[in-house]
Amino acid sequence: MYKIKAPVTFLLFMLCLLGCTGGAAAQGKVKDLFKVKTPKIQYVRPDTTILIKYEDFPDEGSDADESVFFNPKKELSIVSEDTSELDLGEQHIVEMSEEVLVDSSWIKIAGYYAIWDTQNLNPYKMDGRQLQDTVDIKLYDLASNRTYDMPLEKTPITSHFGSRGGRWHYGTDIDLNTGDSIVAAFDGVVRINKWDGGGYGNYIVVRHYNGLETLYGHMSKAIAEPGNFVKAGELIGYGGSTGRSSGPHLHYEVRYQGNPIDPENIYDFPQYLLKGESFQITSALFTYYNKAKSGSSGGRRAAYHKIRKGDTLSGISKKYGVPVKQLTKLNGMSSRSTLRIGKSIRIR
Repeated sequence: MYKIKAPVTFLLFMLCLLGCTGGAAAQGKVKDLFKVKTPKIQYVRPDTTILIKYEDFPDEGSDADESVFFNPKKELSIVSEDTSELDLGEQHIVEMSEEVLVDSSWIKIAGYYAIWDTQNLNPYKMDGRQLQDTVDIKLYDLASNRTYDMPLEKTPITSHFGSRGGRWHYGTDIDLNTGDSIVAAFDGVVRINKWDGGGYGNYIVVRHYNGLETLYGHMSKAIAEPGNFVKAGELIGYGGSTGRSSGPHLHYEVRYQGNPIDPENIYDFPQYLLKGESFQITSALFTYYNKAKSGSSGGRRAAYHKIRKGDTLSGISKKYGVPVKQLTKLNGMSSRSTLRIGKSIRIR
């Protein structure tokens, strides 16, 4: 390609091109002069040594129950070379190359391998307990215009990460009113927008530049679509109580390669800010898996709540995330039944 040094030279070049090669051919070449180079996506052979299939909770088919545990390996077939299939819900392993235009030259700023899956919450199947090294995550970088925001304007916590009602709760529940705006916590690309009737309801998963993924569950409406780039603070959906939910709230998760991290390790919710600019991920963050898995193996377990003064069905329902209708069914009672102090009520 000729190197154009001045506007006059450029004009002469164009006239010569049109006169010498003919109209149709010339138009094609002129168009190429202004072609914008897009980031590269090259398919590679999957590393099947780390891909393992799901283990479901008995009697539960929701994404929330399928997303954590690790079982025998399952190979993937060689990925297709058709890049148009990226957003069709199929799993691919792709080589990503991020480039920026500097002084008319494309400069590679990042290259990495990644699994892109628009249907499965945890396609990575990496057991966090097996991490050998400390992973340093830069949560935000103002110099690179990578900012952060809280998912809601107010963040009063209604339920914490950990064991709850005989099962493990992999996120933090934040109170809201139906219709409240929910925004992306960090810059990134939407990977999943899906309905999960037995768990998250309407939910979105965003993959971020800092290496984390965040999940936003129980929304009344999820508006960001897979493949959408979103900035921190950009609207992605509206609050609600869809799926397995006892009332309007946001179920918020932070994950690293599919492994849930207690959001309160990263956030100071009462103060409405992050605890720091960076965060370190080690295998110690995931030792809770031992408790979580032992509580889920061997079938469903009955769990009970001992009634105390001031308890109500709605209060117990909210505390354990179990609908009032389910409580009444489990205990052979009606929603107007009297709760007797000292007695136990089955919650699972």
